[in-house]
Amino acid sequence: MPRRIESLLLAGPAGRLEALLEEPEHQAPLEAALVCHPHPLHGGTMHNKVVYRLARGLRKTGCVVLRFNYRGVNLSQGEYAHEIGETEDARTALRELQSRYPDLPVTAAGFSFGSRVALRLAAQEPAIQRVIAAGFPTRIADRAFLPDVRVPKYFVQSTNDLYGPRADFTLFYDALAAPKHLDWIEASDHFFHDALAAFEAAIEQIGRERTL
Repeated sequence: MPRRIESLLLAGPAGRLEALLEEPEHQAPLEAALVCHPHPLHGGTMHNKVVYRLARGLRKTGCVVLRFNYRGVNLSQGEYAHEIGETEDARTALRELQSRYPDLPVTAAGFSFGSRVALRLAAQEPAIQRVIAAGFPTRIADRAFLPDVRVPKYFVQSTNDLYGPRADFTLFYDALAAPKHLDWIEASDHFFHDALAAFEAAIEQIGRERTL
């Protein structure tokens, strides 16, 4: 049976939200994953190449994946709302995912700005059982919500990330409460240039572990 792929328009807090639901290729879903994209004011969309690889890697491990565009991006209505509104958009997408797959465990994942949204949402939503944060931008100072993220946190970081440099990120990660896990990917920039295959392989490994 071909896998289910469905384009959605969700009723979000600032208007409709464009979303894409994709089930795994060769099996019934084992887990539900919400995937959040990079900064909407810097070209971030749910079709970003890192977000696509993140979603595909999770699907390979049996996740049904819901990607979505924040308010003001492509077909999504509204305007940028300084991460707080985008977290509410993610909550809307999470509710849709939960309504469709109420019996599945839930992962929140994201890249760059989206990793912050995923972590912020996990601090507020007890249904989320783990977080996958790719390209976490340590140069954004606000981290007050992180102590409230008590579920397993998986970080995947480029060795040459402009927005999360290795030295800064190491200090950040070392101070972060467990449970946590970190994969460094040898890549030339924040977007895992020339290393997307290695990035996707790391996501697959995380997906198959399902727990720390």
